[in-house]
Amino acid sequence: MQKIPKEEIDQLVKKYTSKLEKNISQDVKFPKKSSEFSQEYEKFREEELSKTQSKYEKFAKFAGKIIKTKPSDKLLPKIKESLKVAHLDLTPGEVSSFATFYPILIGIIAILIAVIAYLYDYVMISFFMGLIFLIGLLLITPLTKIPIGIADRWRVKAGDQIILCVLYMVIYMRHTSNLENAIKFASDHVGGPIALDLRKVFWDVEIGKYATIKESLDNYLMLWRENNLSFVNSIHLIESSLYEPGEERRLILLDKALKTVLDGIYDNMLHYAHDLKNPITMLHMLGIILPILGLVIFPLLGAFMGGLIKWYHLAFLYNLLLPLLVYNIGMNILSKRPSGYSETILGFKEQKGSLFFPLVIIIFGLILTLFPFIAYYSNISLPDFMGMPFFDFEIGRFDETLFGPYGIGALLFSLFLPLSLAIGIGLFFKMKSKGYLKIKNETKKLEKEFSSSLFQLGNRIGDGIPAESAFKDVSETMQGTPTGNLFSRIHTNLVKLGMSLKAAIFDKKRGAIKDYPSPLVESSMEVLIESAKKGPKIVSQSLISISNYVNSVHAVSERLKDLLADIISSMKSQINFMAPVIAGIVVGIASMIVTVISQLGNLIQNISTTNQDTGQNLMQLQDMFSKTETIPSYFFQLIVGVYVIQIIYILTVLASNIEYGADKVSEQDSLGKNLIKSGILYVIVSLIVILLFNKLAMTVLDTIV
Repeated sequence: MQKIPKEEIDQLVKKYTSKLEKNISQDVKFPKKSSEFSQEYEKFREEELSKTQSKYEKFAKFAGKIIKTKPSDKLLPKIKESLKVAHLDLTPGEVSSFATFYPILIGIIAILIAVIAYLYDYVMISFFMGLIFLIGLLLITPLTKIPIGIADRWRVKAGDQIILCVLYMVIYMRHTSNLENAIKFASDHVGGPIALDLRKVFWDVEIGKYATIKESLDNYLMLWRENNLSFVNSIHLIESSLYEPGEERRLILLDKALKTVLDGIYDNMLHYAHDLKNPITMLHMLGIILPILGLVIFPLLGAFMGGLIKWYHLAFLYNLLLPLLVYNIGMNILSKRPSGYSETILGFKEQKGSLFFPLVIIIFGLILTLFPFIAYYSNISLPDFMGMPFFDFEIGRFDETLFGPYGIGALLFSLFLPLSLAIGIGLFFKMKSKGYLKIKNETKKLEKEFSSSLFQLGNRIGDGIPAESAFKDVSETMQGTPTGNLFSRIHTNLVKLGMSLKAAIFDKKRGAIKDYPSPLVESSMEVLIESAKKGPKIVSQSLISISNYVNSVHAVSERLKDLLADIISSMKSQINFMAPVIAGIVVGIASMIVTVISQLGNLIQNISTTNQDTGQNLMQLQDMFSKTETIPSYFFQLIVGVYVIQIIYILTVLASNIEYGADKVSEQDSLGKNLIKSGILYVIVSLIVILLFNKLAMTVLDTIV
């Protein structure tokens, strides 16, 4: 072999040394972003995190550049942990700066507007701006806790995938004792936020933050120690199986790992179901019973307090403050939900949905709602209805202020707004979930029978039957079912097309799996391919164990549903019946009160005009029963109708997340059904009660006259 001259070696060393020094100097002058994430993890993170969280990060970073603050020592550890849990690329100082900068900015703007409004005698606007300033100051502490809320929601979403995560790791470890590959296998198939967590564990090792995958995984498990100890214990059991010399003992530990997480989740959900009754009752009282029944007194208060209470005061309370209060209570209830089982579709990406038809419906309903004002300003007159003017507007005695409309006809036209909102928003969510709902239902049907099919397939292969014949036998047994069709297609690809087992299942064009978008089926077939390399006995054992595991998971998920059945049933009755019916009755009663006050005011005015002796005595009584001092039923119904839509939305989201976990498909489908059904019911009940009660009131008043 020819010897390389020393001069050439020195030249090469000098050349690459100069390049290395140049790169080092560039890194010193222009250091790379100090991030613990690799480029692949950053990309995966961007795909998984919601747009809301990304915007929060941007606003917080901007605020951190303007002012420098830090959270209190009490909140600091919790915020640090929450930022880590939710994968937020922020510092505690940026979180605190966000919570301080924007309330102060809004407060300064509100004060300036308040001063200008006060100088121009707009006292009401000045009052509201002052209120906004105070609310802004009060929001500083809650805004500082935003990462904590995001982390709680992340834990709930990630926790709903815990069973599947442990299941996939156990399935893989059963035939191949490799922790790193088991984590990869689980992260590829489990989906949801926990897939990002597992990817983070893997990439922390890749970038050198931790020396081994076990060290990185143990660090990740520290985040779950207080929230789900059973998950931590089950992963430790999986890790312990790596050190067992005997195969039997190793398999026992893996089985115990899955049993540990299943039992732990069941116990946690049992306590949650027991503790949930009081918060749900309080939510029901604060969100439905007390607010809606309390609305009855507002028409009387408006009359007896000389018109001090206006419709926009009521709107501010019922359409802004109360929904925020109910939503906050609901989110607090959800944040305490233990990790359970979610029916999320793997690869689900939330669709934008078509806005055209919902917007057309809402705009058409808005136009019909505003028709009384359109008719008034266009001098369109309609005949009297139920002995009253159809729209019934009043002009103020001392100025040209327009009051009303007070007529029953205007009130009936106002029903178009909640109706159009319910149907429009409901259709929007129905269209968003329609495609995925069909996939979800087919997947559930397939997975329900898949465990028994796997058991049969494992037994056939264990008896020494070749895979081609085993797939054929099971497909004939399960003929006409989704699993039977799947196995029949695999058999066809193997025998008639001469494909390999892997290609028969996973080929992009002809593979049998492409028409069955189930993560459980896909992962089971991958285990089949991997274990086939080790012989038919391993294949049989793997398939039978998967079948047993799937049955165990299904049994626990059904027990969890049984635990929550009473609470979910109660919430659904509130959403579908109680809230719309009670609100409809209240609207009818309130409209009757306004009608009685209006007619009594007219009656007293007629008496005082015809009888001069009693006229002076009736003047004060006439002011008390002046309909211009009451809240018009038209606006009253709009406030109640919109509040019903808001409360149905909040309760539906809460009920769906309690029952299904972080499953957007079920949530959107429930929103679509409940909004349409409850909105229509509210309008029907309101219509019947309005006509019935007002007819009764007019009959009684006619009798008195």
